[in-house]
Amino acid sequence: MKILAISDQVDERIYSPAVADRFGDVDLVLSCGDLPLYYLEYVVTLLRVPLLYVNGNHTPEVETSYSGEEKREPGGCESVDERVVRVNGLAVGGLEGSLRYTPQGRYQYTEWQMRRKIWRMAPRLWLNRLVQGRYLDILITHAPPYGIHDGEDLCHTGFKSFLHFMCRYRPRYLIHGHIHLYNPNDRRVTQYGPTTVVNAYGFQVLDLDPYNPKTILAIEK
Repeated sequence: MKILAISDQVDERIYSPAVADRFGDVDLVLSCGDLPLYYLEYVVTLLRVPLLYVNGNHTPEVETSYSGEEKREPGGCESVDERVVRVNGLAVGGLEGSLRYTPQGRYQYTEWQMRRKIWRMAPRLWLNRLVQGRYLDILITHAPPYGIHDGEDLCHTGFKSFLHFMCRYRPRYLIHGHIHLYNPNDRRVTQYGPTTVVNAYGFQVLDLDPYNPKTILAIEK
């Protein structure tokens, strides 16, 4: 099963009529935030596969199209913030936003607020554990976990609550955005206990077996 993970940057290789030729074998798209609504709609329209997303700290509340239509969410896509959904045999959950760095910033949360969001997910995670034998396959977030791929400034500091999430609920993968990569030598993948943490800045293609929790992740760029 191939997953296209996207985040933060409109990439001309994706925002192109050739996207179906290049990524036509993708089964699922995961967006980790800070992408225009029109971009997500373009991807889901041309690839014709499910697209799950979370919002980033720079996601606008309203986006106006060329025709003057105001939109608050991308058509044909599904938000998984504080939710767990099953797609193609995978249990996928999401947590939007970044660490709070301005008083009134949209999609910004304190550590306490993020922990409350995780608590609201907990009943579905436990149900998955009872029915499927595991809590979660993939958690998509905008911000990274604390100390993993994050920055030194407050805006780009990761959430400590994500570390607790990985230890408690043991997702196979945590895929995030928010941290821009400009050097090809920057670390994109880190193993944290049972969880593979992936920075999806721009885009990444992940190849995995949804029916085998022990499958090793293969990543293509």
